[in-house]
Amino acid sequence: MPAVALGLVALLWTGGDSASSLKTVIAARFPDVQRVDSATLSRWMKQAGAAQPVLLDARTKAEFAVSHLQGARRVDPDKPKISALRVAPDATVVVYCSVGYRSADIAQQIQRTGIGKVYNLEGGIFAWANEGRPIYRDDKRVKLVHPYDEIWGLFLHKDLRAPLSKKQ
Repeated sequence: MPAVALGLVALLWTGGDSASSLKTVIAARFPDVQRVDSATLSRWMKQAGAAQPVLLDARTKAEFAVSHLQGARRVDPDKPKISALRVAPDATVVVYCSVGYRSADIAQQIQRTGIGKVYNLEGGIFAWANEGRPIYRDDKRVKLVHPYDEIWGLFLHKDLRAPLSKKQ
């Protein structure tokens, strides 16, 4: 389903709030992908002495350049080079994108390589930022997130939306 169509379906869904409905759509499309909520991921990232999860950002270069989770590596959502990721088989991997759809697809592909602890960040970076969790540009904490486009940006609090370039 094209991204814009999926966004419209989620926004127009009659049952429950649109973010919850979007999570339901993603879970149905990728039933074998494990999900992790932002509160749990935040705990994992703060555990002293524990192996840190490998964070993979499945958004475009432009989106990643605006902000990302601290320590995240970008993977191209359109042409992922899964074999080039060099992730240990026993690593905990968390993949995220704007709302969780592109990252669920990447997580599914990583699972197929035999890595067992692969999770999709439920609600993506939008949910993370909406909850006031830290986002970064390089090593500097920032406030804004790339909204992907005008439709998807509706899932992100207005004061967190970076301006879209006129090229989009």
